Amino acid sequence: MSSEAHSARPSGLLAELRLLLMAVQYFTRVPMPAWVGHSADQLSSTPRYFPAVGALIGAVAALVLWSTSLVLPGPLPAILSTAVTIFMTGAFHEDGLADAFDGLGGGATRERALEIMKDSRLGTFGTAALVLTLLIKIAALNALPVTFAIIVLIAGHAFSRACAVTLIFAGTLVSNPELSRSRAVAQPMSRGELATALAIGIAPLYWCGVHAIAGFVCSLIVLYVLARWFMRRLGGFTGDTLGATQQLTEITFYLAVLASWNSI
Repeated sequence: MSSEAHSARPSGLLAELRLLLMAVQYFTRVPMPAWVGHSADQLSSTPRYFPAVGALIGAVAALVLWSTSLVLPGPLPAILSTAVTIFMTGAFHEDGLADAFDGLGGGATRERALEIMKDSRLGTFGTAALVLTLLIKIAALNALPVTFAIIVLIAGHAFSRACAVTLIFAGTLVSNPELSRSRAVAQPMSRGELATALAIGIAPLYWCGVHAIAGFVCSLIVLYVLARWFMRRLGGFTGDTLGATQQLTEITFYLAVLASWNSI
């Protein structure tokens, strides 16, 4: 993106607040005030606030997990907490995960994989990936003490979105820009924008204590593996692979933190 496009954008706290609310509006079903509006040009500056949106989603999930654990037994609080995040986002990332695995699992060539990802029908690979991801997420959260799980939820949602933003910064969008819903937010980012996203995404890890180290390292390893896989198969990333990255780094974070918790 040219420097002229960046300089043309409004600056100041109100402009930054608008970008944050536009990010919330893009990734969730939370209603926003009319003045937030919708601008494709300004949407390209919202990725730096994606981890903040994740922290918001994680906070709501944590509230549901904590409140339902007071009256419901077993894995039900973790199930309801996960259901709320899916409702809040309209299964935005889960849909990307399923489409990405359908395409990469069923497409022998780059072109065929991209074609399958655009198919609205859910295939075997996507179904398996979606079911397993949800089961692992619920099982991991249920295995943690509730008072710690609520912190891990916020950290996991925020940091996994920072991982997806890193993929935007380092990679290239390869899907058809005229058909991709992600084209507005998957534009080239500056180092400053990436630094903001990473700062927001990493900050909640502090509250996870020493266990965050395992989650941080393992999530970065998975991010690296996914980035190499997407580059080898597709030559870059798509909106669907961004969703897959968010989901897979999120569950990796939970599993690594859980393993650290059990080993100490």
